[in-house]
Amino acid sequence: MSQIPTASKSAASLVENRLTMEVGIPLVFLVLWASGFSVAKIGLRYVEPLTFLAMRYACVVLILLPVQIIFRLPLPSSRKGWTDLCIIGFLIQFVYFGGTYLALRAGLSAGALALIVSMQPILVGIASPLSTGEHVSWRQWTGILFGFIGAAVVIVSKSSVEAPSLDSVLLAIAALLGMTSGVLYEKKTGSSQHLVVATLVQCSVGLALTTFLALLIGPGRIEWSGAMLASLAYLVICNSLIAIMLLLFMIGRQQAARVSALFFLIPPGAALLAGPLVGESMPALAWLGMAIATLGVWIAHARRGA
Repeated sequence: MSQIPTASKSAASLVENRLTMEVGIPLVFLVLWASGFSVAKIGLRYVEPLTFLAMRYACVVLILLPVQIIFRLPLPSSRKGWTDLCIIGFLIQFVYFGGTYLALRAGLSAGALALIVSMQPILVGIASPLSTGEHVSWRQWTGILFGFIGAAVVIVSKSSVEAPSLDSVLLAIAALLGMTSGVLYEKKTGSSQHLVVATLVQCSVGLALTTFLALLIGPGRIEWSGAMLASLAYLVICNSLIAIMLLLFMIGRQQAARVSALFFLIPPGAALLAGPLVGESMPALAWLGMAIATLGVWIAHARRGA
């Protein structure tokens, strides 16, 4: 009889852990990542894109470096370990974030940019069997399709059709390829580095490259204000620290195609959060798109195989 309560507690703990992994962590990640678009939009009113990114990475490094030193978190013990972290940092912190910020600066609308970047799960789903050896089931392909349709409905319902410049489109495509490659490379290498160390190294790479490029192009204006500092603080703590660590955590423990399917909820989530943050309205049709994208993510995360 004494074993029954123990078994019940074990079952409850298992359910709780599963809910945390499959619902809690992805939900927190989505809210933080999706809100970053509107928060970044606020900050970019006062600072040039690459300068803003460099400031963001500098703050992250200043926060994480003392943590690494105080707790003596182990650094990569091999050249390959350093190389893997630097490559992922280059692809995500520099190519993805740099590409998105520069695309906005080149005149691409936020809706068009989100639509291009939201194609990442399609590329991951196609490339995963070749690069990581993962099997992508029919459920995941169906979820990917529903997610793309839902995200497109949200974006089209919010954005007027514009003729973007070729430069801005190419920058957005570069950002798309950067995040896709970063997710696949992280999954393939299976880095075992501590999340603090991984984030520190990757943001250091982003800091070096964005600072160099910002100085090359010209750092431009910086208007110090409470709104700019609040935006910077949010992006540093919630996006560069918490969200990136959650992303690396999920990639390391789930299939790349399933993790990438979460990105289909980011455009709808960003559209929803843009209302209270920057005053952008949410059309009625966009709610249908959000429902379709949510259904797609649920299908992609189903545990039953093909």
